[in-house]
Amino acid sequence: MKTTIKVFFSLALILLILSTGLAGGVLIDRKVLLPNQQVVVPPAGAAQDFNLIGQAWKTIQNQYVDQQAIQPTQMTYAAISGMVDSLGDTGHSSFLSPDMLQSQNDYLQGQFDGIGAEVQMKDGHVVIVAPLDNSPAQKAGIQPGDIILKVDEKDVSNATSLSQVVSLILGPAGTQVSLTLLNPQTGTQRSVTITRGHIQVNNVSWQMLPGTHIAHLRIAGFSNGVTNDLKKALSEIKAQNATGLILDLRNDPGGLLDEAIGVASQFLNGGDVLLEKDAQGNTKAVPVTKGGTATQIPMVVLINQGTASASEIVSGALQDAHRATLIGETTFGTGTVLTPFPLSDGSALLLATQEWLTPSGRQIWHQGITPDQNVVLTAGTFPLIPEAEQDMTSAQLSASKDNQLLQAVQLLNGGQANGNP
Repeated sequence: MKTTIKVFFSLALILLILSTGLAGGVLIDRKVLLPNQQVVVPPAGAAQDFNLIGQAWKTIQNQYVDQQAIQPTQMTYAAISGMVDSLGDTGHSSFLSPDMLQSQNDYLQGQFDGIGAEVQMKDGHVVIVAPLDNSPAQKAGIQPGDIILKVDEKDVSNATSLSQVVSLILGPAGTQVSLTLLNPQTGTQRSVTITRGHIQVNNVSWQMLPGTHIAHLRIAGFSNGVTNDLKKALSEIKAQNATGLILDLRNDPGGLLDEAIGVASQFLNGGDVLLEKDAQGNTKAVPVTKGGTATQIPMVVLINQGTASASEIVSGALQDAHRATLIGETTFGTGTVLTPFPLSDGSALLLATQEWLTPSGRQIWHQGITPDQNVVLTAGTFPLIPEAEQDMTSAQLSASKDNQLLQAVQLLNGGQANGNP
């Protein structure tokens, strides 16, 4: 039974796949899905509130001047989103329409239609968490932290529901969507038109860096099968006699909890991967799975503000175990396990039922993982990915602007990165 974690930011990680998100976050444990209820009796003491909702609905239906604008399903979804938002768990607990739920499930299976970016609500804005590798969103220049102001000229700068914005971006492959974006660092706006595509997620890739014996190993997401793909990659890396490993988790929105445990366990001899805390404050340790294939090679982990959910679990576990040096920027800060409760029309409520902590008990929710060495990329610089390094020379690598990767290489060459814990 696979479990998914939802990542943070204020956070409702929703993959714009646009899918939802994910892995990023979202925790999907199909064990907890409840039977659809066709008839709902108002809870004790709530009859008056239920009646108030009915009064408002009837008044709108009978009195609103633009009768064609009344869309019952949209009104229902907006009302449910409002109820969830009133909990104050912004960006975590959320409402997913049937299309958003299907997109999320597609992402966890490794393929989907959309633009390939994860979004969340943060400080009252819809914010890009991370574009996926080689996705239409990444190719269009979308970057983590971008704020979505408009979708096809519709103003969403003051949107109160993430699901409503996501529904505007969702669409089949081959169709286009225009986004107006704000870079919060520079204050500049730009518009991009993106053609939605069919995205096949290649979660694990690697390349020996030119002029070195260091492997650059990237995990782009934690959908089904990532642990097995990682084991295969590590076997190939060992065959190349690599002396160091750079695990790149930048702009990784996360995914399945089981895969996070499996990935972290490849690098750890023992101990725990994370702690789970329930509503009563009780914690349960989730141990490392024995049999890791790369527990001694010196390694560095690259992280940034697009590192979320499952990738934060892995980063925190390796940092707490002093197994790897973390370089980059503070991560997204997801930290709740979201359980889906299905509704009768195929939509679902995602409600926070647990919080996860690093093995030493550090809170990640709204805090993120802080790197051991803070290195920020200059504005407009994209992180290198293994595919781009295949034909590079050592001089071209050194001349690249990926200072985070270059710092990792320097650390590994200097023999100061953490190896066997």
